[in-house]
Amino acid sequence: MRVLREVAVRGSFSAAAEALSFTQSAVSQQIAALERETGATLVERSARGVRLTDAGRALVKHTEAILARLTEAESELEAIAGLRGGRVRMAAFESACATLMPPAIAEYRSRHPAVELSMTLSEPEASLPQLRAGEIELAVIFGGTLAESYSIEGLELVELLEDPLYLVLPAEHPLARKRNIRLSDLAHEPWIGGPVDCECTALIRRSCAVAGYDPRIAFEIDDYGAVQGLVAAGVGVSLIAEMGLSSVREDIVVRSLGRDAPVRRVYAAVHDGGYRSPATAAMLDVLREVGERLSARRPELELVG
Repeated sequence: MRVLREVAVRGSFSAAAEALSFTQSAVSQQIAALERETGATLVERSARGVRLTDAGRALVKHTEAILARLTEAESELEAIAGLRGGRVRMAAFESACATLMPPAIAEYRSRHPAVELSMTLSEPEASLPQLRAGEIELAVIFGGTLAESYSIEGLELVELLEDPLYLVLPAEHPLARKRNIRLSDLAHEPWIGGPVDCECTALIRRSCAVAGYDPRIAFEIDDYGAVQGLVAAGVGVSLIAEMGLSSVREDIVVRSLGRDAPVRRVYAAVHDGGYRSPATAAMLDVLREVGERLSARRPELELVG
């Protein structure tokens, strides 16, 4: 179509060839190919030069608009490839939204300010279906060992960091200052956990099972702030992941379980194989880096409170 436009403007194959740095034969071949594709004669040749047929004039009339859109598309694709455009839609669970995602988003924007970022708060059981449906490009999720609670077929999980769970007790609890506290010491305590299908509740149950008992989950609360409030009131004990302890009440005690501490692993989930946009790949890199930094400066929470 570019060749046809030049032929129309220049009035001859030779002039069009010179303007395009083509050979005259190449121009003739391009016009012949276009005529085969359109099924119409576009150019009439004569001893005095060439002129467009009605079909040729009709096609040239649309050429400028078509070529302008193609140029626009090429520029947009180049921008996306060079991270001067594009978007990354994300979802992350609550404590990740408060700890991991803010520095990751800030770092990403400093590197790629032209990429559009968005994020919604969503637990793994909701964000993974969103990812499969193409509503988001990346989901930050957690799991016990390999996110075994979720169906991950067709997805790639990129591990970002380990998130150990800490024991939280009322400040005046008899065990709050015990030198070496173990989960077996709490076999008769009422426990505060999340909903039945919550991975953190599953971690509590698995950890207590290793310690030799089935914990009595007296209160099901899906909010770490509310869990701290109940613990402070002395109505139960709980395990809270480190990422959920960015702020700690003064009337509770946080104790490390050391090597026996259950750990949930935090992953970035993306589609496995196929196309992955440069913007999404760059976000994965940033999340890995931020995860490593958070792990490297992990605070000592022993006896906080």
